[in-house]
Amino acid sequence: MDLKTLIDQPGKLPTIPKVAQQLITSFSSEDVSVTEIANQLTADPALSAKLLRLANSAYFHVSRSIGTVDAALQMLGFVMVRNLVLGNSVAAAFKQVQGIDLKQFWRYNLYTACSARWLAHRADFNSDLVFTLGLMHGIGQLQMHAVMPQAVAPLDKQMSVLDAERTALEVQIFGFHHVQVSAELARIWNFPQPLIDALCQVANPLAEPEFSEAAAWVHMGAWRARAEVLGLSREAQAASYPVEVARRLHLDSGWTGALANQLPQDDSTLMPPLPELTEGLEAMFE
Repeated sequence: MDLKTLIDQPGKLPTIPKVAQQLITSFSSEDVSVTEIANQLTADPALSAKLLRLANSAYFHVSRSIGTVDAALQMLGFVMVRNLVLGNSVAAAFKQVQGIDLKQFWRYNLYTACSARWLAHRADFNSDLVFTLGLMHGIGQLQMHAVMPQAVAPLDKQMSVLDAERTALEVQIFGFHHVQVSAELARIWNFPQPLIDALCQVANPLAEPEFSEAAAWVHMGAWRARAEVLGLSREAQAASYPVEVARRLHLDSGWTGALANQLPQDDSTLMPPLPELTEGLEAMFE
């Protein structure tokens, strides 16, 4: 099965709510009506309740309780509210997928998004865009398992879906990999082209002539998330560290304890433990 056939599957493409579709449109629209979207969110009791639960989570450290969608938009900003709704909507589109531990998968995606956002913020880069890419980058794996479970089953026995070498194995067997599928899903959902282009580069940010810094931050976040979720040893983390990508980003290794035996560490520069960094946001995928 080629990439086009995988995506062109009537009845097997994930669908997302209308309000989420409008939020996607807002990526490339300068005249989006925040009031209209707030009204639509409010009209969906389940979605607005989930949004308020997330907005009041420890992740945001808000100084007062957020009780309405309007208050969430005011306190967190439209872009972050959009990210939370999109994350929840995408997770809802893949409720049951054969051959994947969804709890582990969504934890990895969340850890990637939050790690990448933390790194991008330190570099004064667009951290909200990076967060979106982190949430989206792995969903092609779910689509592959939903549409071609028998074809991916032998790969699953050979290697974890979260393994750093998984994309290379998929290309060897199928001629494409799951991050490319993620980009195609983003295209179908009408994400803007720059975001789709960045998604295409997440697996190998140095392969394209035009370097995508956003994709590179997500690549680094995925390394950190993978190490946590798969329980990689310090030695395995050091061996798999994306040195060349980090160098291109001018990122020294002082942000991760995995390389503490190689360079002096200042604890204040270390990324917080991922359960602490993401506290409260796992509700997005429940």
